[in-house]
Amino acid sequence: MLEAIAKADTLIEAMGWIRRFRGKTTVIKLGGSVLDDDNALLHILLDVIFMETVGMKPVVVHGGGKAINRALAEANVEPQFIQGRRYTDDMTLDVVRRVLAGDVNRHLTEEIERLGGRAMNLSVHTTNVLFGERLKLETGEDLGHVGKVTEVDRDVIEGLLYTDQVPIIPSMCEDRDGNLYNVNADTAAMAVAQALGAEKLVFLSDVNGVRLDKDDPNTIIHSLSEAKARELIASGHIAEGMIPKVEACLETLDRGVGKVHIIDGRLRHSLLLEIYTSEGVGTELFREPPTATA
Repeated sequence: MLEAIAKADTLIEAMGWIRRFRGKTTVIKLGGSVLDDDNALLHILLDVIFMETVGMKPVVVHGGGKAINRALAEANVEPQFIQGRRYTDDMTLDVVRRVLAGDVNRHLTEEIERLGGRAMNLSVHTTNVLFGERLKLETGEDLGHVGKVTEVDRDVIEGLLYTDQVPIIPSMCEDRDGNLYNVNADTAAMAVAQALGAEKLVFLSDVNGVRLDKDDPNTIIHSLSEAKARELIASGHIAEGMIPKVEACLETLDRGVGKVHIIDGRLRHSLLLEIYTSEGVGTELFREPPTATA
């Protein structure tokens, strides 16, 4: 009986958050090792289905780097990276289209359907919703068929959300001439969140959030304002690879997204724990409301 009461208390705690976020859009960036961990992926997709069931409007944007690397290895192609971005020649683009926009995209959609939810894969093979142009580095280095998203087809995505389906979007875009480009999944998710005016953008990561000490998970900062984040970058507490991720989060907040979350996707039900509990399990980044003037 005590266990049953504890479960009821948990539901009551969640009720306030469920009511607050009902009808709101949340963009979830899915990638990295989470896609290769069947158990972690199962619970993430169950969380996504739960979110839709209680009235939120989740949108999944995904990468697939490890699956692409495996396919390239089978084709005896060595992956190349320039400034952290995958160099994409003709053969690599074909693999990205087949694996990322095909195999991975369909698998995520089919898994949500298998688990009892409703989903629709939106890719260059079905209905493309990401449009853009070739990415040019300031250094002048050529990345091949790598692009950036400049336009998102909101109507298609919002139409699916209106019919209680979860859009599943791979990180590829198409230009006006029909050329395809490989896109960084983080930046693709940011573009979608900004276009939709999302309440939340959630990055599922391999770490539990922003830490004061990058090597100590117990130093996680659960709530981080824009001003405090910039202060921690200046002081060196936010360093190395976390700097561009936090700066990208702050840029997204500047463009109309309510809050950005960085959470460990390997933690069971991390999405639900972050969104529907008071404490959360990751880092929530937000902008302070403007100060009232006399």
